[in-house]
Amino acid sequence: MKNLFEFLKLSKFRQSENRQMKLVGCSFFYFFCLLCSYFILRPLRDEMGIVNGAVNMQWLFTGTFVAMLFIVPVFGWLMAKTSIKRVLIFSYAFFIANILLFYFLFENVGITKPVAIAFFIWLSVFNLFVVSLFWSFMADVFTGKTSKRFFGIIASGGSLGALTGPLIANYLAQQFAVNVLLLAAVSFLFLALCCIYIILSLSDKKYTYNTEINRSISTKQLFKGIQNIAKSRYLQSIVIFILLYTTISTILYFEQAHVVENTLVQQNQRLAYFSKIDFSVNAIAIIGQLLLTGKIIQKFGLAKVLASVPFLMGLGLFFLGTNSSLWVIAVLMVVHRAGNFMLLRPSREILYTVTSLEEKYKSKNFIDTAIYRGGDALVGWLFAGLVAIGWGLGAIAFLAIPLSFIWSFVGYSLGKQQYRKENALTLNNTIYENSIKS
Repeated sequence: MKNLFEFLKLSKFRQSENRQMKLVGCSFFYFFCLLCSYFILRPLRDEMGIVNGAVNMQWLFTGTFVAMLFIVPVFGWLMAKTSIKRVLIFSYAFFIANILLFYFLFENVGITKPVAIAFFIWLSVFNLFVVSLFWSFMADVFTGKTSKRFFGIIASGGSLGALTGPLIANYLAQQFAVNVLLLAAVSFLFLALCCIYIILSLSDKKYTYNTEINRSISTKQLFKGIQNIAKSRYLQSIVIFILLYTTISTILYFEQAHVVENTLVQQNQRLAYFSKIDFSVNAIAIIGQLLLTGKIIQKFGLAKVLASVPFLMGLGLFFLGTNSSLWVIAVLMVVHRAGNFMLLRPSREILYTVTSLEEKYKSKNFIDTAIYRGGDALVGWLFAGLVAIGWGLGAIAFLAIPLSFIWSFVGYSLGKQQYRKENALTLNNTIYENSIKS
């Protein structure tokens, strides 16, 4: 009898382990398909920016900013009102229908400026939704203990998808019309939707979402985030750092658009170029995150890491000012974006480890959405204004050099502030994270 009981207990444990492994495997493949789909479409988004005209790029950034201001509170309201299961199925079905609609438009109407504008803004919203939804779903499926065990494995599926997507886009762009990229992307997104159904069937959880946390992304809480920033010099420094980051990012993106438009005449050449940039950035970032990021931050300290990429951008902008060629802008884009994923993004997240819970959820969300996208739109219009009055790409690059070095100084200062705050918290040995007040 005892042996039978032990056998049944062991059998139940094995069934649980098998179910968990299936969940992990399916989640891995889900994230792979999701990011693979996005990175197949991303070069097409950049191409749509060229179709609309490099001189009109500021309108696309403004449209993205306005769409973000509308979507974020709607998304928070939707997540607070219904289960994540319904949000997931509806959202993915909706986005699949959107891609098929764009395929129909590309096939029957052609790649006109209105279609190009719509696709550019749509993909920015798509990326905001699907990645956020994915990790919300994963946080619901896995417990705190199992998440620490499996989230690294699941995240690697997304990394693999981020590498595979540009390769597929590059190959298809050379062999077929751009419409085929949409069909490839929708195929992977459909597989992601299938994975959602499988995960739902494997898991016995109820898929609800924490409304207290979701209220943190509502419009009301964005204003609370502004109030927190106004009271904190530390948060104000982070805002300045983000604004300088988005300034250099936007200038580089606009410079690339102008250079690519003037250098690469054929659409398949431009798609191949954007795909190669994405692949290079993702490959360097993934290898760096796995092998170097933690070691670099520990060895050199947060202050030097936050200052390093901006300083390199200052030097790179000097070369861009003297030689606004395709290979120079390509190298700068890879260094800038890979450096952000590998060093700046993890370091920026560390900055919030010494802030209160309210600042983490409310102020950080405001900075990562309104400040970030608003800075994109503002700098886009400034760039367009300089081009309109006759400034060349080289002159604008030279103008950005001092901004890049100021960005480096602000990063160094922020790292030092974080170090002092961390030491003060450790010495005081107090709990500094207060609950979010509704």
